[in-house]
Amino acid sequence: MKLTTKGRFAVTAMLDIALHANKHDGKASPVSLADISERQHISLSYLEQLFGKLRRKGLVNSIRGPGGGYQLAHTAQEISVSQIISAVDEEIDATQCGGHQNCTDEGRCMTHDLWASLNQKILSYLSGISLQDMVVSQETQQQVIAPPTLSSDNTDKFSSTGQTA
Repeated sequence: MKLTTKGRFAVTAMLDIALHANKHDGKASPVSLADISERQHISLSYLEQLFGKLRRKGLVNSIRGPGGGYQLAHTAQEISVSQIISAVDEEIDATQCGGHQNCTDEGRCMTHDLWASLNQKILSYLSGISLQDMVVSQETQQQVIAPPTLSSDNTDKFSSTGQTA
């Protein structure tokens, strides 16, 4: 798996904004990166790099000046965890080849389909969780529930021969 601290920290910081943006007259107040850094124990310079990418991808707006900071560019319900991870150039990839099917010198490895399928399941799962879902989870101290796109039936499991069932 290639999910690094970059993706984890980006999700954490975005959740911090969603939780700490106090609304006045229906509009969220900006949250400073220094405050996020202090609360989440993430380096301020690292947050600045992440938020540059998040801003360029249109997930946050920056507000300059005294009392400035960042605010969500969309509602928390409209922002998925997968969008945040993608915005900071994080790839979720369990394949050895980066999806290029050149896993070995001979080409595609025998388990390529397994890992590619896992990539799709993870992406689907993270796409189904919004920032709002995570806010609710934090406020109620309940685990984020897996979206209904993940099934526990046997329709997509691999058989012992490596073929899909």
